Amino acid sequence: MKRVKLLDPLVANQIAAGEVVERPASVAKELLENSLDAGARKIELEVREGGAKSLIVRDDGFGIDKADMELAVSRHATSKINSADDLFKIDGFGFRGEALASIASVSRLTLRSRTADSDTGWELVLEGGRLLSSKPSPQSVGTFIGVEDLFYNTPARRKFLKAERTENRQIENTLMRLSLSNLDVGFSLSGTSVKEKVLVPGYKEDRLKMVFSGDFANKSITIESVTDDLRLHGWIGLPILNRGSTDQQYFYVNGRPVKDKLIAHAVKQAYSDVMFHGRHPVFALFLELPSSMVDVNVHPTKHEVRFREQRTVHDFIFGSLNRKLRQIKPEDQIYKGRESFEVLNDNKNSNQAGEAIELDFQIQSIGNKGIADKEIFRTPEVLERSKPLGFALAQLHGVYILAQNHQGLIIVDAHAAHERVLYERLKVQIKVGSMPSQKLLVPISIDLSLDEINLLEEMKEELGQSGLHIERSGDRSLFLREIPAILKKENVELVARDMFAELATYGDSQEFERRQMDQLATMACHGAIRANRKLELAEMDGLLRDMEKTENAGLCNHGRPTYFAFDMAKLDNMFFRGR
Repeated sequence: MKRVKLLDPLVANQIAAGEVVERPASVAKELLENSLDAGARKIELEVREGGAKSLIVRDDGFGIDKADMELAVSRHATSKINSADDLFKIDGFGFRGEALASIASVSRLTLRSRTADSDTGWELVLEGGRLLSSKPSPQSVGTFIGVEDLFYNTPARRKFLKAERTENRQIENTLMRLSLSNLDVGFSLSGTSVKEKVLVPGYKEDRLKMVFSGDFANKSITIESVTDDLRLHGWIGLPILNRGSTDQQYFYVNGRPVKDKLIAHAVKQAYSDVMFHGRHPVFALFLELPSSMVDVNVHPTKHEVRFREQRTVHDFIFGSLNRKLRQIKPEDQIYKGRESFEVLNDNKNSNQAGEAIELDFQIQSIGNKGIADKEIFRTPEVLERSKPLGFALAQLHGVYILAQNHQGLIIVDAHAAHERVLYERLKVQIKVGSMPSQKLLVPISIDLSLDEINLLEEMKEELGQSGLHIERSGDRSLFLREIPAILKKENVELVARDMFAELATYGDSQEFERRQMDQLATMACHGAIRANRKLELAEMDGLLRDMEKTENAGLCNHGRPTYFAFDMAKLDNMFFRGR
């Protein structure tokens, strides 16, 4: 029988390194965060061979005192906390006291630092966690950390590193994430095969251009939402700015970049009504709350957090985003000062939101031939500014409506626009009355855990108001006796199980409501104007007026744009007028 024994400190550090140091980008993250905690206003990051050969961080922070240098590279040595109580009020990035010791155990590390009250700097050189030298060294106020030959003594870990280009990209993303939440700090990134980047302090537009692809600054809106304890602010992309992945989603909690399921769920839910399924929004959002309301001591990488009041935070984020998205008017989508109408879309062959529209400007029909020319071709002086979408001129190929407003030309996708109008009307109708339900001829039996059963018992009345009637049939099972009538063609048992999973994870669920909205969206799609239906001018104008009164009229409920606008300046430029 094998005896229990203490691990060698170097082995323990390498085990810890497996959690903290996954790749060179992990090293960059820990060192950059240390520089920020040290109050640095200028940070330089230099890499070679994807950070595997060399990764250097220089900063102008307050430095490390000579007496603390050796402690700084020891396990569980930190200046950030003094007692267990401090774990519940962490304001900085680092606090575990593991990073430098873990990095040193799997690399050749040089640490130089100097404080403002020291005449000279001090240098430590370590190899595989063992101290090789400790001596004075020239150094300006601040800290230098050089990490060479990462994973040289753990070849199995080194084999898992990706191609140099991939590792460089991960390092760059790490720096960019931190730069967004520290606009007052200057950053620079350089190194072999890495395009040099210099981020000047204070210019948020430059940061946005560096971090996001496309014209994000002009294709996004700012958000500011505050309660007694919570504040959400930042930039959210217009719904037409969508991607096939979540690679351009940046969320911060008290300045810390995080990836959290609760937050992701709230954002996804807020955009669900205005974005094509399977697409993802683009945003940079910052949540601020008292440190006592969030636990950052969940995982060594500190990417995950846990909120003390999960539902409160979830509903606050969802409500804030939902209200802001609903405030977007058609004129906001048209007149936002955009230089182009190119959509931030990484799928060039997609026929979803943002695909380039090729138009053959053959006029199919004017429709109402009795209208005088002066009423059709109105001058800018007589066009009403109160009608942002203007007045219809013609129907193009049975699909598009050509309209003129006081600024220029509007092209409307009649089906998509009508679909949004009908969808919003159906939503109002279903919300003003009680949700009709349908009794099941044979009740559906569902087996659940005891916790799930008890939770549903507590929510029985609330579920009934949504048209879902349940009855407990045992300690760990229940019957579905009535379901919302609009979901009669759905796999109700599957929907119910999805809802129960959300309840267990988030303490709340909108699964049935989402399925209802999906059904309403389908009804609106089937009921909307079809291609090649001949429209009279009065019908086209009626649709334009309905759009102006409808929330989210710039997008259909599948995420496709309903119209595009071309002001006179753009039209003049297209025809080289004035040149």
